[in-house]
Amino acid sequence: MTTVGATPELADRVLGGWLGRIAGNMLGKPVEQGEVWTRDRIDRYLRAADALPLTDYLPEPAGDDHPPLRPEWRGCVRGRIHGSCRDDDVDYAILGLDLLETHGFGFTTEQVGELWLRRLPYLQTFTAERAAYRNLANGLKPPLTATYDNPYQEWIGALIRADIHGWTSPGDPRRAASLARRDAVLSHTGNGVYGAMWAAALIAAAFTAPTVRAAVGTALTVIPDGSRLARTVRRAVSLYEAGLPWEDALGTLADETSGLGWIHAVPNAAVITAGLLYGGGDFTRTIALTVRAGLDTDSDGATAGSVAGVMTGAAAVPAQWKDPLQDTVRSAVFGFDGVRVSELAERTLRLLDA
Repeated sequence: MTTVGATPELADRVLGGWLGRIAGNMLGKPVEQGEVWTRDRIDRYLRAADALPLTDYLPEPAGDDHPPLRPEWRGCVRGRIHGSCRDDDVDYAILGLDLLETHGFGFTTEQVGELWLRRLPYLQTFTAERAAYRNLANGLKPPLTATYDNPYQEWIGALIRADIHGWTSPGDPRRAASLARRDAVLSHTGNGVYGAMWAAALIAAAFTAPTVRAAVGTALTVIPDGSRLARTVRRAVSLYEAGLPWEDALGTLADETSGLGWIHAVPNAAVITAGLLYGGGDFTRTIALTVRAGLDTDSDGATAGSVAGVMTGAAAVPAQWKDPLQDTVRSAVFGFDGVRVSELAERTLRLLDA
């Protein structure tokens, strides 16, 4: 494993990753419905509330001239946040931590499934995870849990579970990708698995990469060059390097991934990549651009926030993002509701000494 620096720096970066995932998730949660909350509609909402450029959590609705927000919005908008909202994007990071604490880095895919059945309520799972959970409960074993009666195999679910493998593999993206793959194949195949491997490697690379662009490039090395996910991420990079404005790059990427749906791993990886590159290492700009892009806003904001938080460290995450969280996480994972963000980060660090 590559040396990341003194323990206080590593601790700050791991805490930054947790804070970034939670804050990015909270920012995107009210508008998480990609077929309704398009990029144009999100920006129209923000303009009506005089909230562009976006530098804080979403504002409360200004009038009724917009689609309905997610039911959880009242606990996720600026001025109303008192600790994090519960969400699967954070639940799976917690569940991954519990997995590594329970079984270590030699865990099996079967043990991932067993932990789901013990710790995670069925109704708090969605798409591919719900299909895999149902298959587990019916006695199927991996890899059948991912393929039987599961039309969501290449959606974003495995990608949102990948952070813990990056946080516990600082500077070692190949190790992170290997751990994420072992987790992902419980519920996903193809680009769904590659998305998890890519995200874990991206987060691991963020600990040591000199720039966001370098981290993105490193993450591409762990997935097949010819996969659609790799080709789409490279396309996002090429548009950025060609100097296209963010809006034009997103329009091109949307056209080229049309038909895949707003929860598919490929278009969401494109949105995350664009948010990171055009965010330029600035935490606020990164998560704001990522969420404003639409699609699976809370998941994309969480992953981009995790990368940005690792790169900046917790101390440099602006106060408007972390202070309202009150160091508290609400979670549906049995035994973890109300846990402190700082405790989750400390437990993650302890795994590095295991």
